[in-house]
Amino acid sequence: MMRYKISIYFLVFLFSLAGHLIADDTKAVGNTLSSPKISEKDDPSLKMLNSILELKKNLNQRISERKKSIKQSTSQTEKGSLKAELAKLDKQLNEATADFERIATGIDIGLFVEKKENHFNWQAELVSLLEPGIKEIKRLTVKARYKTKLKDELTYYESLVPISHAAAEHLSILISKTSDKDLKKNLESLLPEWKSVEKQIRNKMEIASMQLAEMENEKKSFFEISQISIKSFIRTRGLFLFIALIACVFVVVLLRFSFRAVIKKIPGYTSKYRPFHIRVFDLFSRIFVLFMTLFVLVLVFFVFEDWVLLSLTIIFFMGLGWAAKNMLPKFWQQSRLMLNIGAVREGERIIYKGVPWLVKNINVFTKLENPYMGITLRLPIEELFDRTSRSFHKSEPWFPCKRNDWVILSDETRGHVTSISHEMVELVQRGGAKKTYQTADFLALTPLNLSVNFRLKIPFGISYNIQKESTGKVLSIMESYINERIDEEGYVKSLLNLRVEFQNAGSSSLDIIVIADFKGDMAPLYKRLSRAIQRWCVDACTLNQWEIPFPQLTIHK
Repeated sequence: MMRYKISIYFLVFLFSLAGHLIADDTKAVGNTLSSPKISEKDDPSLKMLNSILELKKNLNQRISERKKSIKQSTSQTEKGSLKAELAKLDKQLNEATADFERIATGIDIGLFVEKKENHFNWQAELVSLLEPGIKEIKRLTVKARYKTKLKDELTYYESLVPISHAAAEHLSILISKTSDKDLKKNLESLLPEWKSVEKQIRNKMEIASMQLAEMENEKKSFFEISQISIKSFIRTRGLFLFIALIACVFVVVLLRFSFRAVIKKIPGYTSKYRPFHIRVFDLFSRIFVLFMTLFVLVLVFFVFEDWVLLSLTIIFFMGLGWAAKNMLPKFWQQSRLMLNIGAVREGERIIYKGVPWLVKNINVFTKLENPYMGITLRLPIEELFDRTSRSFHKSEPWFPCKRNDWVILSDETRGHVTSISHEMVELVQRGGAKKTYQTADFLALTPLNLSVNFRLKIPFGISYNIQKESTGKVLSIMESYINERIDEEGYVKSLLNLRVEFQNAGSSSLDIIVIADFKGDMAPLYKRLSRAIQRWCVDACTLNQWEIPFPQLTIHK
């Protein structure tokens, strides 16, 4: 109970710390806003406001002229054209009024416009989740985008100024040249309008230029901007993310320790292989910890009212949910394996990389063991998909050999096994030469393990001259002699069995065979014992004056 109280106090402390930091940040912002006053002469905003006032006067004058022309006109076509121009002038006047208000107040007045009520649309609501993130990106780039817009406007107005000036000059030239009173009167009525257009364009160009100059004056160095951004992030979203991370870690650790304390009291926990109810509880605990962690993450952002992080988190969860829809078969298969009701089960035998393994434990990472190799593998549970385990008999071998065993392969290589894994097997031959095989190739060469026990079969031939004694006396004398020599040379302790038997009557000799069984400790002397038995057979023939035949060719007439 004391542990839970400490946990609650810890979370309260984190939230209160965040509140104090946010309050300090608000005070800092308030102090920043209360900047020193600027004189009227040095304030560019006043210059822009005066320019906008002149622009509004010109627009009002032109609007009055257009209204008067509409009343005096008798042509419907001309009235339509004048009304279209009047609508454009009204729009420009509204824009000028909005600019005046925006510069005068220093805020965007569009924020206070009453919004229309919209009917609920789930697609629109879903898309609106992206809105805080997009707005945040727009907020971060608002100055850069506004500066680019002003540059484009300035370039556009600069290109229009010479055109409008040329139009007014052309009208003045035509007025000076003509002597027709009606034509001159119509041309003179157009001249003020085009001069007003030129002045209006110049005013807009001047406003854009002054706004750009103001932005350039307020421009800070990259280091200052980075420093301000980092401080702002640390005080707000950085702090929220840190608290969310600490809260998630705290919840995970707390719940894991709690579940471990509970699971130890459930019957069957100490079994060699966990029973089904223990596995169900373990799987449930993992899922519960995951959901609680996600809930705490959302709760932290909700408490601090950071809708950007909250919306991004919700979008992230929705993405995970969408991905999980396609991953459900995989999750189902993983759950079956973790509950030990799948195709692979704990305590059974499985073949992996061509080598048999004992499944010791199935979890997010599965533990496989090979008793003969003396190694353990840790595999992700996905590696068990599409595999099948089986029960086994305790006498089944796990590998043809162990470390320090002597083996003979079908390629006639004989060596001492110094290293075994599911990847490579290394043999050291007599003399110290090393030979390495891939494990699959090693198994394909059907290794003969000499380190348990082994048998030598040594054939030997004697002459037909002693045919009468070859199946009796010769065999007993040969066996007795070889036994004496084995005892003399110190191999008798490792000798398990020795027999000398008649094998067959060959074309030029009577063949006998020496069969000797030795213990595995004599495996390093496998070849030496074969040569020694051959030598002892020759010595026995020499001692007893038995002829050793050789292949002969007999010609009969």
